[in-house]
Amino acid sequence: MNKLQWAGLDLSTPKVMGILNVTPDSFSDGGRFVDAEAAIARGREMLAAGADILDVGGESTRPGAAVISTDEETARILPVLQALAGEAVISVDTRNGATMAAALEAGARIINDVSGLRHDPKAAALVAAANCPVVLMHMRGSPMTMNCQAHYVDVARDVMAELVAIRDAAEAAGVKPTNIALDPGLGFAKMGAQNLALLRETWAFVALGHPLVIGVSRKRFVGEFGEEPEAAKRFPGSLAAGLYALNQGAHILRVHDVAETVQGVKMWQQLTNPS
Repeated sequence: MNKLQWAGLDLSTPKVMGILNVTPDSFSDGGRFVDAEAAIARGREMLAAGADILDVGGESTRPGAAVISTDEETARILPVLQALAGEAVISVDTRNGATMAAALEAGARIINDVSGLRHDPKAAALVAAANCPVVLMHMRGSPMTMNCQAHYVDVARDVMAELVAIRDAAEAAGVKPTNIALDPGLGFAKMGAQNLALLRETWAFVALGHPLVIGVSRKRFVGEFGEEPEAAKRFPGSLAAGLYALNQGAHILRVHDVAETVQGVKMWQQLTNPS
């Protein structure tokens, strides 16, 4: 694994990013943590289980998700950020510049943008001015339209080229290369076996020289190939895919099931890096 420093974290060992959806409609856990107190308690539970980062989101980005106002998004996440920012490395999962600004002011350290800073014209300049770490993800279209745009000649090469263009645009806007992490966007404008093809090429994305975030947790393709229709029961397949990505040099796993993933990663480390 490449020895990288990012967001104050030593990425010479894998890191676990716990997903904290403060939404009523996320595909897997929507509605469970929409109440601020429940979300804060869940965040602390994930930290106790070994999460290195908490990724807090107030707008669902599941396929077909409806757009909400930035005021509503911000109102959902701010109480959670204010309560947890002093206890953890906080990432905010948002496409909206106004939400980014409010989250950073509340103590968030990382911006995680599924649109790669393309949804909001003000986002790239804001992130550059804040000099904060950012995750740039590959997606075509929007959550409402992305499943109609999963047409590729060669999915790995096409996604690579588009993600490099996203990175280059961010750097041209003033975002420091050392602040950038990349995410190939598994499940976002990718269907079925396209996700497997991307996972097999994880090493090529790692070779770009930025920290690589992999988000496979409970996703539809895991259920498709693992033959599990219920999202909450897809942890075993999610862990298998995540560890496969770690074997190729991925740095951060974005997951719902923190305690189980941390245990799996610890075992993987013992097997791959015996002391």
